Amino acid sequence: MTGGDSFPSSAGCAVVEAMVATIDANAALLSEIDGAIGDGDHGINMRKGFLLAREALPAGADLSTGLEILGDALLTKIGGAMGPLYGTFFVDMADACAGAERIDAAVFGQMLAAGRDAIVDLGGASVGDKTLLDTLAPAVAAYQAALDEGASFDAALRAMVRGAEQGKESTRDLVARVGRASRLGERSRGALDAGATSSWLLLAAMADSMGELLRQEG
Repeated sequence: MTGGDSFPSSAGCAVVEAMVATIDANAALLSEIDGAIGDGDHGINMRKGFLLAREALPAGADLSTGLEILGDALLTKIGGAMGPLYGTFFVDMADACAGAERIDAAVFGQMLAAGRDAIVDLGGASVGDKTLLDTLAPAVAAYQAALDEGASFDAALRAMVRGAEQGKESTRDLVARVGRASRLGERSRGALDAGATSSWLLLAAMADSMGELLRQEG
């Protein structure tokens, strides 16, 4: 069955739930990755924030409401640098789809761009600094490039995930220039960035859940 070109925002709980499940399942991995060049608490903190968001998520919440709740939980309930970054990312994504009854390729593109811009504005990092932006920026670029070439919403989501994975893997060979890992200098080379890894996991979870919603509409 082919997929539709949009899905109802009222089904957005499924997207948030998919991200919560992904972070819950990969928390230990994320902390292990973080432990190589950081404090080793990335997975622990992320899991705490995402599970708190799940508890606060009302049944039937639309996508904007679900992302707003998730962002607020990450902004206010967890410590470290990643809480404010991811919190702002999801709040700005929520704002970009507020009032939309259906989520189509254009709306999601606006959401991605808003989230990326929020990360840039708040964190001050650039591509190549070994941060989550090294995953997010190529993912957003791949998504938009696919749409510009005439791809369907679902195909563009797949392109986004491929871009995200390539970006995540690129952080192995980078030297951290911002954050705690930057203190290690050249010693940070050879390890994945934990934020880049969690960003890839989250984008993949969004793509999988949205793809399923599109197929249900097809």
